[in-house]
Amino acid sequence: MRINATTFGVRRQAKRDAALKALSPRHSASAVQNGFTLIELILVMTLLAIVLAISSPALSKFFKGRGLDNESRRFLALTRHAQSRAVSEGVPMVLWFDPEARTYGVNADKTFIEDDARAEQFAVESTIEIEIQRSATAKAAAGGSQFQNEKLEPTGVQTLRFNPDGFASAGSPESVVFRQEGNGERRVVQTRNRLSYEIQPGQPIQPR
Repeated sequence: MRINATTFGVRRQAKRDAALKALSPRHSASAVQNGFTLIELILVMTLLAIVLAISSPALSKFFKGRGLDNESRRFLALTRHAQSRAVSEGVPMVLWFDPEARTYGVNADKTFIEDDARAEQFAVESTIEIEIQRSATAKAAAGGSQFQNEKLEPTGVQTLRFNPDGFASAGSPESVVFRQEGNGERRVVQTRNRLSYEIQPGQPIQPR
C-alpha cells in the first residue's frame, strides 16, 4: 500500500493539531496556578507586615534593653582596663564622668602625666543617663584629696581613681548607675574590698 506525500503531510499536520489541543488545557491550568501563587505571596507579605507592626514596640524595648546592658558592661570593662594600667605602669588611673554630656573616659592622673597618649573617651547614647553615687565618706575623701584628678570639680565632672596598688581610692564613688526610661537601670558597684567593681541589681548604696 502506497502513501503519497500529500496524504503523509495531512496526517502529520493532524497529529500536530491534536498535540496542540492536548497541551492547551495544561497551559491554561499553569497560568491559573501561577496567578494563585502570586495572590498567596501577597497575602503572606500582608500577614508579615501586620505581625511586625504588632511586635515592633516589644522589639524596640528589647534592643534598648540590650543597649543598656552593653553600656554597663563596657564601663565595667573600662574599670578593669584602668586598674590594669595603674598596676602595670605604676601611675594612678582616673575614670572621669560627665553626666550632663553623657560621656566618660579614662586617663592617667594629671598630677603625674599631663597629656596621656593612651587616654580614651566614650559617648553614651542619648536615651541613657549616668548617675554617680558617693557616700558622705567618699565625698569627704575626694574633697580633701591632694591629687588633681580626684577632686570634685565645679563643672559636674566626677572621677573614679585606681591607685598603683590596684585598689580604688577612698574618694571613688560606690556606685555608677546607667539608667534608661522604660528599661530600668544597671548599677556598677564597688566591691566591699574596694579592689574592683561589679554589676549588681539596682539597690541604694550603703554608707561606710
